[in-house]
Formats: sequence, structure tokens, C-alpha cells
Amino acid sequence: MTGNVYPELEGKVGGYPYKTPRVVFRNLGDGRFEELMDGAGPGVEAAHSSRGCAFGDFDNDGDLDILIVNLNEPPSLLRNDLQGDRHWLKLKLIGTKSNRSAIGARVLVRYSGKQQVQEVISQSSFCSCNDRRLHFGLGAATAADIEIRWPSGTNQTFPNVKVNQLIIVREGRANLERAPWPA
Repeated sequence: MTGNVYPELEGKVGGYPYKTPRVVFRNLGDGRFEELMDGAGPGVEAAHSSRGCAFGDFDNDGDLDILIVNLNEPPSLLRNDLQGDRHWLKLKLIGTKSNRSAIGARVLVRYSGKQQVQEVISQSSFCSCNDRRLHFGLGAATAADIEIRWPSGTNQTFPNVKVNQLIIVREGRANLERAPWPA
């Protein structure tokens, strides 16, 4: 959330602007974050009164983009167009015994001595909903082990899954489906 909810407050109370720049932090990987104001780009530096945001790969290029809901103006799409040699893995879960959307499924991904956990949820922020495809940034790792705990109580494990692909996992099926992905 940035900016103020009430535009009329700006002219009456000093220090409460209606629109303010956004704030972006980088995870340093050791439990600390650093603020990225300089060099984050015009989409972050521009002043807005924003409330909700949703994360997802809107342009299907393998990285996360951000859609921000602004008050009294169109939403902002902050596209992540950085180039690099870092790897990723996306999972789209489809429930069969559990709900079809897999809401509540928990995924643990292990790679290069590290691990990440994500759950499929139905909402993320005010007036916003993240991409239901789970996105795992894996750095230099070229494969990962996946464990899924479904809402039904079923558990599935998939060892040594190759990176840089979208995988479809259907609850209870032993095989992974590689989804078509832009080249």
C-alpha cells in the first residue's frame, strides 16, 4: 500500500501526500532485505495511491511480474524483464480428490541445500489474486525435489525435476505433465 486513501487530506494536513512512490525490497537470502528505490525503474519511482497487488508471470517468460491496483487510475503492470542465468520452476496443481483448484495444497521444493514452501491460496491482497501457478526461483540449481501435501491428506513426491519449465501435477497421478511453454 502506498499513498493516502483520502486525496483531500493532502491539502489540509502536511506530510500526508495522496500519491507516493512505491517501495520494493530485495531478499538477500540471509533473513535480511534491502530497499531498492534507486534503479528499480519508473514504475516504482512514480507516485501513486495504490492498494492491492498480485504476483504472477503475466507475460509467461519464466519470471514474476507485479500488477498493482491504484485508486482512481488504471492498474500498473510492472514487468520483470531482467535477463540472467537463474533458474525457476512453476507448478500448476489440479486436485482430483481435493478441490479442483488445489486451494490449500502445500508444496515443498528442495534444491542445492535450500528449500522453499508455498501454498495454493485463493487471494493475496486487497482486490487482488496471485497467479495460482506456484513459482519457485531456484538460482543456479538445475534440478529440484518436489513434495506436495494435498488438502485431502494425500502426499506426492517427485525427485530430480528439471528446471525452467511449467509442470502440471494432478492429484494422485504418478507422472508429471510438462505444459507447453513459449520458447
